[in-house]
Amino acid sequence: MVDPDLHRAAIALGSNLGDSYTILESALKTLAQTPGLVLQAQSPIYRTVAVGPPQPDYLNACALLATPLEPDQFLQILLKTETQFGRIRRERWGARLLDLDLLLFDDLILHQPHLEIPHPRMRDRAFVLVPLNDIIPDWVEPISGKSIAALVQQVDCSGVTKFCKPCSSPSNHHA
Repeated sequence: MVDPDLHRAAIALGSNLGDSYTILESALKTLAQTPGLVLQAQSPIYRTVAVGPPQPDYLNACALLATPLEPDQFLQILLKTETQFGRIRRERWGARLLDLDLLLFDDLILHQPHLEIPHPRMRDRAFVLVPLNDIIPDWVEPISGKSIAALVQQVDCSGVTKFCKPCSSPSNHHA
């Protein structure tokens, strides 16, 4: 049964500096232990080719959380968590220890200078859609009106591979 007082929020996590696997796992644990957040699902971790300036590959994942918080309050928790993990914003699309993006929040469409929901570039990014499809394939992105499963079929997923921590060798993933 769904609690009517809770919102559903989907987030993306990324890291390409330091021990990215441990950073992503620790960030998820931190969010799960944050008052007002309930971690409902998390995707496997994927290795993805970086977008932007030359830099190491990323590890990416997505998570589904439930919260009574409003989007601005939820965003502040994400930003605070990034800071806890040493995130310093220097260069757009540059390398980072931890990146947390709010992708979807219920069926909300929001355009504010500091926050856009759904995330404005999520529909074009395989590194977001592939892990998101693992946990919420039927969620309909409210601007396109398409499910995550349909959106992932429209992007090139060739640069996204499942990450295997024990062996650290990627396995190909075809959406």
